[in-house]
Amino acid sequence: MDDLLQILKAAAEPTRLRLLALCARAELTVSDLTQILGQSQPRVSRHLKLLCDCGLLDRSREGTFAFFRLSEKGRATALAHTLVDAIPKDDATLALDLERLDTIRRSRADAALAYFSDNAERWHEIRALHVPEREVEGALAALFPESVEDMLDIGTGTGRMLEILGPRCRHAVGVDLSREMLAIARAKLEAAGLRQCHVRQADIYQLPFPAASFDAAVIHQVLHFAEDPAGVVAEAARALRPGGRLLMVDFAPHELESLRTDHAHRRLGFADAEVAQWCRQAGLTMAAPVHLPGDPLTVSIWAAERTAAPPSSPVTGAAS
Repeated sequence: MDDLLQILKAAAEPTRLRLLALCARAELTVSDLTQILGQSQPRVSRHLKLLCDCGLLDRSREGTFAFFRLSEKGRATALAHTLVDAIPKDDATLALDLERLDTIRRSRADAALAYFSDNAERWHEIRALHVPEREVEGALAALFPESVEDMLDIGTGTGRMLEILGPRCRHAVGVDLSREMLAIARAKLEAAGLRQCHVRQADIYQLPFPAASFDAAVIHQVLHFAEDPAGVVAEAARALRPGGRLLMVDFAPHELESLRTDHAHRRLGFADAEVAQWCRQAGLTMAAPVHLPGDPLTVSIWAAERTAAPPSSPVTGAAS
């Protein structure tokens, strides 16, 4: 009863209720929120701290920035959503806040598009070497469960896997170290209306989640950049619940040295036996792989299930 009263007291203030409504619609920084509300940074920060302390908002760090969103999991999550849903849709103050939010969203989208355009040519060079993305995505979607409570996209990049698989999930999170990529992902998820999906900055070798937090995880075209791909698989396994599924997409072994010299690939593809060994070491059972031959690159999809607890210490691989 006392906890409930504290939560209600935290929400029972006009500015804090406005903050809840905004953070239910997008991940926003203190700067974003001060711009929308027209209030000082210290004032907005104090309100945000109260809302986070009582569990109505979640806060995640990204470099020098912090992003705020409506609570996804916790004792106050259900109440947070109930309060936001109870705000009249025709409220004049809320309508003005949402207009200003749309302006910020457009600015984000424009910045993300500029970065994507600057780098798109390099990505297209690689895509031209293998089967079309729609075939890879279709094969991946066929291996993904029809309904998932919690999904993790490791090395989310532009958030494409969240776009494709997010509609099957009650809650999905993508992690990446690149703030530029995360900006693109946020813009795309907001445009798609995938409010159950969000992204955060994180190290793929040290995921900021407790063990057994997810029912499914995806590692899409990430392992060839990794210094220790086996360690990435082991950390993904740690984050999976028993029976959880891991899907890995990458290239079969190839000899295109230009991908190493021009595109920063650490590994020139992976053999099925190598990936199967990583899975065994991490407490995963791998199913028969799927291969999509291209010219000259073949895309492989490896699916595995968490059947045992992964080792307590990280698995190291031969990342040459």
